[in-house]
Amino acid sequence: MWQPIFMISGYFVSILGLSMLIPAAVDMYYTKQDWSPFITSAIISLFIGVSLYLGNRTKIEKISIRQGYLITTISWFALSLLSALPFMLTETTTYWADAIFEATSGITTTGATILTDIEKSSKAILLWRSLLNALGGVGIVIFAVALLPFLGIGGMQIFQRESSDLNEKLMPKISYIAKRIIVVYVILLTLTFGGLILAGMGKFDALNHAMSAVSTGGFSTKNASVGYFNNIWVEIVLMLGMIAGSLPLTWYLVVLKNRNNNSFRSAQVPFFLKTLCFYVLFTTCWLSFSNSDYNFWQALRVSAFNVISITTDTGFASTDYMKWGLFAQTIFLIFAVTGGCSGSTSGGVKSFRWQVIFAFFKKSIINMTEPSRILPVKIKNMNVDDKVINSVFIFVLAFAFSIVLLTTLVAITGVDYTTAFSAIIGCITSAGPGVGNIVGPAGTFAPLSDFAKYICAFAMLLGRLEVMTILVVFTKNFWRK
Repeated sequence: MWQPIFMISGYFVSILGLSMLIPAAVDMYYTKQDWSPFITSAIISLFIGVSLYLGNRTKIEKISIRQGYLITTISWFALSLLSALPFMLTETTTYWADAIFEATSGITTTGATILTDIEKSSKAILLWRSLLNALGGVGIVIFAVALLPFLGIGGMQIFQRESSDLNEKLMPKISYIAKRIIVVYVILLTLTFGGLILAGMGKFDALNHAMSAVSTGGFSTKNASVGYFNNIWVEIVLMLGMIAGSLPLTWYLVVLKNRNNNSFRSAQVPFFLKTLCFYVLFTTCWLSFSNSDYNFWQALRVSAFNVISITTDTGFASTDYMKWGLFAQTIFLIFAVTGGCSGSTSGGVKSFRWQVIFAFFKKSIINMTEPSRILPVKIKNMNVDDKVINSVFIFVLAFAFSIVLLTTLVAITGVDYTTAFSAIIGCITSAGPGVGNIVGPAGTFAPLSDFAKYICAFAMLLGRLEVMTILVVFTKNFWRK
């Protein structure tokens, strides 16, 4: 049982170790300041990864559901821990809680940070943070497209039929999907990078922001985030990059091959884009009427960027929207929970699940007045079976329960409830910033206690792995033979 788990985990850890050589090379080119800690981190990670891979190498013909859960959980926890090594060895922070928080935030594309002065960090560290966003982004898409339907988490088994042309064996399927997703991902990164260069951003900043935008990670190289540049063209390119990353990456393949778009994964796209437009227009109108500092066009600019950033769960900020008042804080939490599309780099509940919930609600309303009428739950012209509906509602229940429990654990450390609640929302949805002065867009998570940071890091992994993937591993039934 354990051989495939350790073998695959070792493979992922080895990729992480090789990735550490990139910031090392960049640092040797620029400052020769932090290359040695990155080399040391790479050696440690490669030793662990290669040892696990070679020591457990075997031909994998079939992966059980239990092994699927363990591969996912063990791999992501291991990657988060080893990703923290460069932060400690470069003395970016001297506390493991801070290093693990920053690394987990990067690999889960959350974008929350404990760094109080980002611009003092070396180019190697800044690149490593963005590189973690990029690696985590493509990793989570492959996980969502290949493994989640197999595990049946949160209704994702509905997407199995869209891969019916693939080999039924899991590993060939993952290889088939991964190659195509990586190509699409690299194209989106390249286009965003080129757009930022044309918009006037420097090459290093453009590379970092392109990786953070498409991965919907939100790590910036500046303390003021995107607001530092005060460039509308930069904001437009980043908005397009964030939206691109929030659409299912497999959808691009469907569009390029001119296939029939009548699928559940494609049905999310118009729903998500319409929701996003509504959020932007609503916030723009509200802000232009309630705040005399903004006319309509100014309100549209700041609303569009920040609403798209939060709804796609990226976490960039062009201004401190907490200054807009309590109503803004409330709606931004709603935006964060909404999320992007399934099969994208975005977090949150996801558009597909909202479609299922709304369709079920509509059916229930009709049945209240016409109880004898038999109605299927439908998304467009496609029926959703009961197993998928149950899975979606179980996910939402577990998601809500996790928020309540984790918020309570953070609150007992002494922070106010608003800070605790918004911090967990920001972490579990991968949105990054919360609300308030401490964890808001103008603050950091540094003032939180070590215990609170570990809870927040766990919330990041919990939300990124669709909650049930981790929770099921802690049940007694999972370990019964």
